[in-house]
Amino acid sequence: MSPSKVIEGAERGWIVPIGGAEAKHNDARILERFVALCGGRDADIVVIPTASQLADTGARYEGIFSELGAARVTAIDFDTRRDAEEKNRLQRIEQASGIFFTGGNQLRISTLLGGTPIAQAIRASNARGVPVGGTSAGASILSEHMIAFGKEGSSPTAGSVRLAPGLGLTNRFVIDQHFRQRDRLGRLLAALAYNPFLVGIGLDEDTAAFINPDNTLEVEGSGAVTVVDASEMQFSSMDQVSENEPVCLLGLKVHILVAGATFNLATRTASAGSLVSPKQTH
Repeated sequence: MSPSKVIEGAERGWIVPIGGAEAKHNDARILERFVALCGGRDADIVVIPTASQLADTGARYEGIFSELGAARVTAIDFDTRRDAEEKNRLQRIEQASGIFFTGGNQLRISTLLGGTPIAQAIRASNARGVPVGGTSAGASILSEHMIAFGKEGSSPTAGSVRLAPGLGLTNRFVIDQHFRQRDRLGRLLAALAYNPFLVGIGLDEDTAAFINPDNTLEVEGSGAVTVVDASEMQFSSMDQVSENEPVCLLGLKVHILVAGATFNLATRTASAGSLVSPKQTH
């Protein structure tokens, strides 16, 4: 599944995966920046709380984005796949200047929205410049390859991760969230062993990857983003080991990025960005 085609002369919208547990009130810089990208005081944001089974999730994010200055915020939930065909909901998505997925269970999003007119409308909106973001499960769903679930631990093992199709806004990376807090390096590495052409992005809590139309990832938030580049992987034993056995991987590149640092998904190059002082550049 390829991302929706960007029409000539236009730019794809920003893609903003967040690692979960983002600051929502004091120093809410991640969500503040998302609102700014969506138009600031003119922002018209649709919140999709489908991943969550808590009744107040949509209303809570309506309040948060309104407090941060958005002009209009509407939560639209989906309980059945038929809901994702309703014209009123489709029209509301098409009106939005920003779309945001809440946390919960990413498989609820993929099973209820995958392949539906709503999913197609979100992909088309992003292709014509509308920012799309999500936190926790809402971050995982954004890419084509989605980590559905897996085991905790720092070492990759066979069978430690299960992948499923995501929304497909991009096919360049695979995301994992609550990364350091839930010890998820192993399952991200296992996902890359299955798909070495991807970039692995591990998002700590209260940390986001703001991915601009030029495919440059900019880090925002209080934690770190772990980027694993498997493009030059020299060896993987994934095809040789049995279930639950450790996997040997050689030639991976790992970058630890904090706020201000960047990673170009096209050239596979990392930069300390604003962390580098003028004296260090000479």
